[in-house]
Amino acid sequence: MNKKKESYPVQLARESITHYLTCKKKLALPDDLPQELVKSRAGVFVSLHKGERLRGCIGTPLATRSNIALEIIENAISAAIHDPRFSPVTLEEVEKLTISVDILTTPEEVKDTSRLNPKKYGVIVSSGYRRGLLLPDLEGVDTVAQQLDIARQKAGISPGETFQIEKFEVKRYY
Repeated sequence: MNKKKESYPVQLARESITHYLTCKKKLALPDDLPQELVKSRAGVFVSLHKGERLRGCIGTPLATRSNIALEIIENAISAAIHDPRFSPVTLEEVEKLTISVDILTTPEEVKDTSRLNPKKYGVIVSSGYRRGLLLPDLEGVDTVAQQLDIARQKAGISPGETFQIEKFEVKRYY
């Protein structure tokens, strides 16, 4: 993959991972940040793939930092070293990773599942303190029923148990 064609959010994520693995500290905010990454707050997910396989994915459905750039830095590092499903990414792997960054809109409650579309909207399902999130437009997730079922399973919500649904959109960067 030609790294020069990566979007700025993806370049920032890759640089954050490389810097952390090299220096064991978080990257300082670069001076040349696009204003939309500095002036805005939003939830952000960073996904790492090695070939066709997921290698890490961590994010925040709502903003937890003072700007989007800081969300990207934090979540890129977490996806690389703190995703409990995978061993930490090594410095040698970083250049081989395909990275995507999803910037989320604010989730909104959904009462009617006919208003969902797994290609356009991500979902958050919740019951009490249990929550599961699934990003939109994922390979192999073609129906609303599949999307809700996967999110429900991630949340530990049993079949037949009632749950609330929220939807959100993303701007995905490669």
